[in-house]
Amino acid sequence: MNLFSQLKEDIAVVFDRDPAARSTFEVATTYPGFHAMLFHRMAHRLWGMGWKWLARFVSHLGRWFTGIEIHPGATIGRRVFIDHGMGVVIGETAEIGDDCTLYHGVTLGGTSWNKGKRHPTLSHGVVVGAGAKILGPITIGANARIGSNAVVVKDVPEDATAVGIPARILDSDAEKERNRQAEKLGFSAYAISADMNDPMVKAVHCLVDHSAHTDRRLDLIMAQLEKLGAGVPKEDTPDDFDPNYLNRIVD
Repeated sequence: MNLFSQLKEDIAVVFDRDPAARSTFEVATTYPGFHAMLFHRMAHRLWGMGWKWLARFVSHLGRWFTGIEIHPGATIGRRVFIDHGMGVVIGETAEIGDDCTLYHGVTLGGTSWNKGKRHPTLSHGVVVGAGAKILGPITIGANARIGSNAVVVKDVPEDATAVGIPARILDSDAEKERNRQAEKLGFSAYAISADMNDPMVKAVHCLVDHSAHTDRRLDLIMAQLEKLGAGVPKEDTPDDFDPNYLNRIVD
């Protein structure tokens, strides 16, 4: 792909994923994510030619100019969009596939000082929400979504959504249904929507509901025992368990 075609593709992807984009001139002159990709391609080519210091210097200029730090050794595919971009950090051995989207504050970092592969691999179509940290030589599957401020330290399967600290995978069946609905509505910004429940919160709701159900069953048993004339001791201390209140404060 020649330089002109690549520039056209980079500008087109901004219009695809950012409804605020108004004109080609605006994108070319004011979008730091677009500028960061230009700096990185230049630095990455120099890095591959063995001009390591010059590559790092070009990368440093790009960081100063855009607020986005991409190591020249990182491998980035086509149609990658960095929205807003301030505070994004991409490490040396990171690999980003085609059609990925990264929001501001994202870190693709390492967890080791050892040489070799130490940064994440993002397969194609991954969306990483604002402030998310993906750490270590892990793999994020194709079309996966990483929720805002998540901290991911384990592999994420394709088409899954990971949220929380440390990141947990949302219910896969429910997530597939949400994805089908999202396709009808368009691009899902920040990789997470308002109706997505944290799996830990969902588990707490289930426990509270189960406890309330158990209490109702015990009350029925106690009532039947009293009818049969069994001596059932009365509780001196009132039970303050309120499942509705607990469910409200967990949300």
